[in-house]
Amino acid sequence: MTDNGAALPWLVIRQDDNGNRYRVGRYATRTEAERVADRLDAKGHKQLYIVERVGRA
Repeated sequence: MTDNGAALPWLVIRQDDNGNRYRVGRYATRTEAERVADRLDAKGHKQLYIVERVGRA
């Protein structure tokens, strides 16, 4: 992986009720990141899981 994260550009972010954001993981494809976010969301956690691409505005 390079310093800019080009090899794993997709992030799964957990956001809690207070707006705090935490990186859950980095993934090579958007599909993989969405699959992880959906699986976490299905566990019934009350946090919001977001998929974002590194380096995109």
